[in-house]
Amino acid sequence: MLHSHEALDPAGGYARSGLLAPLRDREFRLLWSGMCVSLTGDGAFLVALAWQVYELSDTATAMSLVGIAMTVPTIVFLLVGGVASDRFDRRRIMLASDLLRFVAVGLLAVLSLTGMIEIWHIVVLVVFYGAGAAFFAPAFDAIVPELLPPERLAQANALDQMVRPIAMRLAGPALGGVVIGAFGTGTAFALDATTFLVSAGALLAMRPRAGRPAPAGASMIGDLREGWSFVRRRSWLWATFGSAAIAYLLFMGPVEVLLPLLVKHELHGTATQLGLIFAAGGLGSVACAVVLGRRGLPRRNVTFMYVVWTLATLAVAGYGLATSVWWLMLACMVFNGFETAGTIVWATMKQRHVPAAMLGRVSSLDWLISIGLLPLSFALTGLVSAAIGVRATFIAAGVLGAAVTFAALFIRGVRSVESAPPPAPERTVATGEPVPWMG
Repeated sequence: MLHSHEALDPAGGYARSGLLAPLRDREFRLLWSGMCVSLTGDGAFLVALAWQVYELSDTATAMSLVGIAMTVPTIVFLLVGGVASDRFDRRRIMLASDLLRFVAVGLLAVLSLTGMIEIWHIVVLVVFYGAGAAFFAPAFDAIVPELLPPERLAQANALDQMVRPIAMRLAGPALGGVVIGAFGTGTAFALDATTFLVSAGALLAMRPRAGRPAPAGASMIGDLREGWSFVRRRSWLWATFGSAAIAYLLFMGPVEVLLPLLVKHELHGTATQLGLIFAAGGLGSVACAVVLGRRGLPRRNVTFMYVVWTLATLAVAGYGLATSVWWLMLACMVFNGFETAGTIVWATMKQRHVPAAMLGRVSSLDWLISIGLLPLSFALTGLVSAAIGVRATFIAAGVLGAAVTFAALFIRGVRSVESAPPPAPERTVATGEPVPWMG
């Protein structure tokens, strides 16, 4: 058995087998390929959504309303999605989520292309988009350790965090900006809808896997209590969830709502320039993912994670100081780069230290607590920016968010996991029975 994470990450990282080693597994390769295509579409969708809203209603309040409509259903259904991913076939859950979002974004495309779209249409349809994400996210987090052996998890997470920004923050937004400039927002929505079909096709091509039936007498409430009890006994989990919730409350609303407004109104930029700003963030993420992919995870992983997340949050203040598109691109690059570095470490820690049978619920609690205050963040952003201005809002959000993030590192027991060996890993085989990985 492998008893320590040091055994999984030899000095010098994973160069012996290469960052692309997880792609040798057919099932992971299909999952990863579908995800790449879908995330590219999502990157175009984010630019199209913001541009469409500001074309219909040139106010931060309208964008805040759309953000609330998209995040509330995600929050409401996350716990259900987490329990479902621990009970049933995670592949089928992700497939249903892709199809639901295909319908929602497809309807947005039709309404936009026909010139019939209104703000209330967007608000209603992004509700279904957000609900689909609530089931997809914990199922995706939990299925990766099911497909790969433990020694490939850090590589898979580095690969994931390299591809996500390329697709969602680099290629997707750049493509979206070009498509919107040439053909309009409706075509960009149609592009994203098509990518969900591609992702669904990749999931269908994967071999079916047995679900994880709950023990006799178990209930969804009992499953949730078990998951919460597991998190409550581990400060490295609940402290990270809580600090992320407060930090996201402070900076996510401004980043999502005010950045397009800053580009369009104060810098008199275009949709293409907004896409380039997001793309610069993608470059920063890719650079950090490649570095971690080559060097391996740091031994003091919790300390490293909190430090880079603090720097990332502080970079949000750079948006408020920016006087040009190039400056915004630099701030976005720093923000996304450090955010990605911390996320790679965080994802690998969860997969190594949380039992496979519990991972869906823990991931859903992670998502729920972390983003639980996002609707409030969106709601407050319009009010705060109207009172103190867009730039001052960015600066305050970055400074306060960084302080909260760094403070969590000093909560008792948070760094204890740095020296704790992970539990004996398990993998679910075709019969649905967990068996230990031998090393």
